[in-house]
Order: sequence, then structure tokens, then C-alpha cells
Amino acid sequence: MSTSSTVVLLLAVFGATTVEMVEAVTIVVAAGATRGWRSALEGAAAAVGVLAVLVASVGVPLVRYVPLDALRMVVGALLLVLGLSWLRKAILRASGHKDRHDEDAIYAETAAELQPVGAGAPAGAPPRRDAVAFVVAFKGVFLEGVEVVLIVISLGASQHRLGLAAAAAAAAVVVVGAVALVVARQLSGVPENTLKTVVGIMLTSFGLFWVGEGAGVHWPGSDLAIPVMIGVFALVTAAAVGWMRTLLPPAAAGAGAPGSPGRREAGAGDATRGATGR
Repeated sequence: MSTSSTVVLLLAVFGATTVEMVEAVTIVVAAGATRGWRSALEGAAAAVGVLAVLVASVGVPLVRYVPLDALRMVVGALLLVLGLSWLRKAILRASGHKDRHDEDAIYAETAAELQPVGAGAPAGAPPRRDAVAFVVAFKGVFLEGVEVVLIVISLGASQHRLGLAAAAAAAAVVVVGAVALVVARQLSGVPENTLKTVVGIMLTSFGLFWVGEGAGVHWPGSDLAIPVMIGVFALVTAAAVGWMRTLLPPAAAGAGAPGSPGRREAGAGDATRGATGR
């Protein structure tokens, strides 16, 4: 595997994991602050453990026993679906047709819907276990992490670099967790919408490359074709955003501009349901 392909793989996995873990940490912090940190952290840790088992139990057999061409065809198709889905949402958000993701709003809604407990506990008493905090944190981390697992297994198995992909994901989890410990719930500064656009472009490029590889296409420059595809998809994305903005009426275009007040992602108002069923 060439250096360019390795770098793109690491960036794609790290970026995708960062995006998903920012959303998961927002839910965990809200559950911990309102219901109890012990149970919320235990739920998050349990979810991470289950996800790690999934990577080991599914990814390792794929690397060892599935023919590489067949694996790349299937994985490429999966990455195309994931990448195009991320790109579609990113283009809609950047052009003002879809409200941007708002972690502060998700935190506020989740905290409002979780009733605090232990207000009457005696001073110095050990923290209680709370089933709601555990379940909300577990589901938030697990559901956000499932997509990360798919990306780790897809990118890692198709290039026989499962360990490298898993290490990049783990590094992102550590970074996001460390930042969360320092800044608590102040997560809105993470440029999540930009990260989703970049990762969507990378996943789409990898997907197209591997579908072609599995089908017997000989790309010019071999793995060097991947950075070229990334550049092409970036230009197409920018053009699509510009064109979509022209379709908005003036009032809507102003309301949907980045940084404008009163705009947030539809559905973020029900963060608890988002944590448990999205």
C-alpha cells in the first residue's frame, strides 16, 4: 500500500471517528451531568467494549478468509453508500437547505429531558448507579460507534490494514475524550459539518477506487488515483453547494447562512430519541 493511500486511510478513519464521537460525548456528558457520572461513564465504556469486540470478531475473519477482489467490491459499494450519504447531507447543510448540526442544542435538550437524581443524597455518600444514565450513554456511544465500526472494518479489511484503521479510530476516541475532560460540554467549536464534508469526500473516493479495483479496473498511477479522486469530488461538492445556494429564495438563503441565528439541525430537539434510535 502506497504512502498516499495510507495517509488517506488514516485521515478518513480519524475524521469519521472524531465526528461520531463528538456527538456521542455530547450525549454522555449530558447524561452524566444530569443523572450521574458513574453510570454514564460505565455505559459509555461498555459500549466501547462491545464495539471493539465487533471489530475483532468481524474484521479479522474478513481479512484472513475473504478473497481481496470480492472484499473490495463489497466494501467499495458500502463506502460509496456511506460517503455519498455524508456528502448529500453536507451539501444540503452548506447550501442552507438543511439546518446545521448543533451540539449545544443537543446537550440542552438531552439535559432537559433527563431528570437529575441524588439531590437529597447525604454529603460524602458514594455516587449512585442510575439505569437511565447508563442506557442513554450506552446507546449514544454504541449507535454513533456502529458507523465507525463499519468504516474501520471496510477501510482496514480491504487493504489488510485493520490494525492501522483501528489504531486511528482509537486515537480519535482518546483525543475527543481528552478534550471533553478539559472543556466539558463546550463541544460546539469542533467544525463538525466541515469534517463531515471532508470525510464524505474521502469515503466516496475510496469506495469508487475499490469498486473499480474489484471489477478489474487499472487506475492510472495505482493508489495515487485516490488523491486525484478526492480533488475531483471536492470540486464537484463545492460546485454543488454553489448551485444549490442559487435555488434558495433570498430570505431563506440569509437564514441558512453559516453563523446565522435561530438555525439548527431538524430533529436535534429530540436528542434522547436521537441517541436511542438514529
